[in-house]
Amino acid sequence: MSAAEEKVDVIVSGAGASGLAAAIALARAGYSVLCAGVSDTRPTGRTVALFEGSIRTLRALGVWERFAEIGQPIRAIRIIDDTGSRFPVPPLTLRAEEIALDALGTNVENDRLIAGLIAEAQALPGIQLTEAKLDSIAFTCDAVRVRGADGQTISAPLIVAADGRRSPARTAAGIAARSWSYPQTALIALTTHSRPHDGFSTEFHTRGGPCTLVPLRATEASPHRSSLVWLMSTAEFERRSSLDDVALAAELTVQTRGRVGDIRLETARGAFPMGGLHVNRLAAARIALVGEAAHAFPPLAAQGLNLSLRDIAQLVATLGTKTQTRDIGAATLLASYERARRRDVALRTHGVDVLSRSLLTDFAPVDVARGIGATALRMVGPLRRAVLREGILPPGPVLPLPARA
Repeated sequence: MSAAEEKVDVIVSGAGASGLAAAIALARAGYSVLCAGVSDTRPTGRTVALFEGSIRTLRALGVWERFAEIGQPIRAIRIIDDTGSRFPVPPLTLRAEEIALDALGTNVENDRLIAGLIAEAQALPGIQLTEAKLDSIAFTCDAVRVRGADGQTISAPLIVAADGRRSPARTAAGIAARSWSYPQTALIALTTHSRPHDGFSTEFHTRGGPCTLVPLRATEASPHRSSLVWLMSTAEFERRSSLDDVALAAELTVQTRGRVGDIRLETARGAFPMGGLHVNRLAAARIALVGEAAHAFPPLAAQGLNLSLRDIAQLVATLGTKTQTRDIGAATLLASYERARRRDVALRTHGVDVLSRSLLTDFAPVDVARGIGATALRMVGPLRRAVLREGILPPGPVLPLPARA
């Protein structure tokens, strides 16, 4: 070992929401953590709908108090078919009260979420944050060693890959990934409107993809606000990109059928292409994958970060607290993490993929199947509640965190 080498319990590669949350959870469990990566705190128009299961995880980590007053509770999800199908799909509303909750979740602006997680990580003595790029990641039988741009080498028995779809840590470990794209682009922005949202998240399912307005907390200047995620074909995105904000907002008002009145763009619009990712393994010796290093799909049903937080909760539950003497990077231990997460990850990845492709497919049997499914959910209460619980509050592990003084 070189004189410059430092040792920690866990290295977290990536400092987005998943990486920061993983670092906080591991530190709360007693591990010393190096979290390496650049955090993006710029206002981008993106928001995160955190469902009740995720809120409970963040509350267990002692971090939810940072977001409770800035987020907007989501009381219900309303889904409206706007595909123009010859077999119309009936509207569907999923309400929190059906599963004995005050809210299904809370919508938080992404830059404020990241800022709060950074503040929490900085306050924990067990976490080192560094923006230094990891120039190399090398695995041996008993450790993983990383070298930063400053030449410093750090070793740990485990690295957690939370570094996105093109994860350098995953690549260094030789874990294969398959990615794919959809013929869509998501247009995002924060909006204001003339009518209240009443805590409803409303999805208009079109042939180009869903156009979704998710409620946001009011400000003094804007009493009625929502975040927009509008999936559309590449051709429509190019056309709408040429529109000024007034013309685009007018089209959005029409698309949303005036549900929230006249709409105005509050922020500059953003965009990102649609794609998915599947890995052949969620873990191997000395490495565990979480977040978009492990799975990625379009932002339908708001499953992204919620799924990532379940990854993190399961990983910490698998590792246990530091007081439990064990090799936390052992392949046999991490294999149990993979087994525990495989079904949930596969269910969300394949489910969102099927839903996305069904909207893009103008094929009568597919439309009939969507209509039958929506009708069943609307008419059969126990089925609707079971599906709602699976999406909002799926069963999961209890975080094994030491009692705080």
